[in-house]
Amino acid sequence: MDDFYRENILDHYKYPSFKGHLENPDIKFRDVNPYCGDDITFELKIEDDKVVDVAFHGQGCAISMASADMLAAELLGKSLDEVKAMNKQFILDMLGIPIGPVRLKCALLPLKVVKAGVWGLDAWEREQEEDAS
Repeated sequence: MDDFYRENILDHYKYPSFKGHLENPDIKFRDVNPYCGDDITFELKIEDDKVVDVAFHGQGCAISMASADMLAAELLGKSLDEVKAMNKQFILDMLGIPIGPVRLKCALLPLKVVKAGVWGLDAWEREQEEDAS
């Protein structure tokens, strides 16, 4: 069964369905994993408190990119509260293979980016930058 999940991860890595950009996203957030160089930006369109469109872009290892693509598919149709409730176990179950401690940050970076955007951390960071200038 692990072979099926490994093949699925490679398929999402090589042929991502949600890689790209959205025109005028409602939520956009980027983060980097400095340990391995993964760099991911998520863009979301929100209508009636639900994710109606999603895209991501960036670069990284197979685990982070596959996790991003798989997460993007899961986000469609979810309410912002449902997105906020997603956790580490959700990602591990979605990937379906054991993830060691070294690769865990890679697997979780897409969720971290999405949740930071949904919780509005990008607006908070811009406010902090404006206050500093």
